[in-house]
Amino acid sequence: MRYFTFASIAATALALGVLTASPSIAQTTQPAAKSDKMAPAPKADSKMAPAAKMAPAAKSDLLDINSASSEELDALPGVGKAYSAAIIKGRPYKGKDELVQKKVVPQATYDKIKDKIIAKQKS
Repeated sequence: MRYFTFASIAATALALGVLTASPSIAQTTQPAAKSDKMAPAPKADSKMAPAAKMAPAAKSDLLDINSASSEELDALPGVGKAYSAAIIKGRPYKGKDELVQKKVVPQATYDKIKDKIIAKQKS
């Protein structure tokens, strides 16, 4: 009986300790400084990580490869008239990665456009 009571108290204390320690472990967000001025644009020769240079497009800005016109596909980096025609010919796509799986575009071209495209399905 005494052992069970001690174990219950110890478990409760441990649980409370974990719960109270959690906010100090978690990352907190700091409010952005309010300013009327815009932040200066980074210089072209700045040493930024490649991922920071090319942020993924917002979901509404993504080009649907299942419904985009030839001109819209031509505007993508590394995609010309031949690749846009091949993309249109291979429709519909279940996922944007099928462009490489079906050998419509090479991996290098896909790496340039993957953050700018989406393959929407008909509902």
